[in-house]
Amino acid sequence: MLKKILLLTALLSGIMLCTYAQQKPQYTQYIFNNFLLNPAVAGIENYTDVKLGHRSQWTGLEGAPVTAYLTINAPLGTNFTQGDATSFPSGGENPYSRLYTQDYRAAEPHHGIGFMLVTDKAGPIEQTNMAATYAYHIGLAPRINLAVGVSAGLNHLYLNTSLITLEYQYDFSLQNINNNQWKPDAGVGVWLYSSDYYVGVSAQQIIPQNQFFTTGNKLNLNKSVPHYFATAGYKLYLSDDVTLLPSALLKFIEPAPTSFDINMKLSFRDKFWFGGSYRRDDSFGVLAGFNLNSLINVSYSYDVTTSALNTVSNGSHEIVLGIMLNNRYKLSSPQHGW
Repeated sequence: MLKKILLLTALLSGIMLCTYAQQKPQYTQYIFNNFLLNPAVAGIENYTDVKLGHRSQWTGLEGAPVTAYLTINAPLGTNFTQGDATSFPSGGENPYSRLYTQDYRAAEPHHGIGFMLVTDKAGPIEQTNMAATYAYHIGLAPRINLAVGVSAGLNHLYLNTSLITLEYQYDFSLQNINNNQWKPDAGVGVWLYSSDYYVGVSAQQIIPQNQFFTTGNKLNLNKSVPHYFATAGYKLYLSDDVTLLPSALLKFIEPAPTSFDINMKLSFRDKFWFGGSYRRDDSFGVLAGFNLNSLINVSYSYDVTTSALNTVSNGSHEIVLGIMLNNRYKLSSPQHGW
């Protein structure tokens, strides 16, 4: 029996080690939806922001992670949602323009609310996370805003034992494992922003949990750990119509090494953009997006794997559909997300 338990431990540990640095799903296009990483972003735009995303990571590798998500967030407060033209350009004015930046004023104090649903499957492990978020935005200075946010929800963790093959078909250790669990989940974040830069820090999964264990001997096979993020971005104007948008993300997830992403986007007014990304010891990526109108935008990214998995992986694909509801000023691209 001990031999079987040790075999099961090794199997599950191997699965988790492959994705240990990303117990939470990994994204390339978080720059298009920072709400995924930081609840303080809820309500930052002057409309209801809806995003639908799908990511296939390490395609070609059996059991590789596949992630899908729905996020929605919106502002509350009439002084903000019906604000003046210096804070929210009307008539579809390009929010990346120099004129918008020069006339920008800090937003009126307001609330933001949101919801996210994320599903992630890696081999026999399936996770579903549901969370509600709240944020409060205030003006610290004439051109500077600060937002603080919290998220709370549930994480469902399921181990599909039918996909695990051991020495004996009816293994007692598998029958005793707690493979279907609901756990509480929470996160916090802070977001400092203006018209041409942002800086944010956040923490996810701050309630550590045992994820899998046998009921007989309390054998811990894996524990959830907090995920810490620090990110920043800036707008650099090359001309009135062309904007360079560098950004970076630091990830701290013990005991994995500190990881970072570096991104660079080139935006042409509010019509389309393209760029590239680098993730330490993992991948290079190319990204492109189109703002079709004041309702819909879409973006796509492809990551070329540079880790040891590049011999079996065909890269990672990610696509995001954005919908801007109640878009009072007919903006065709986000003001604070890039």
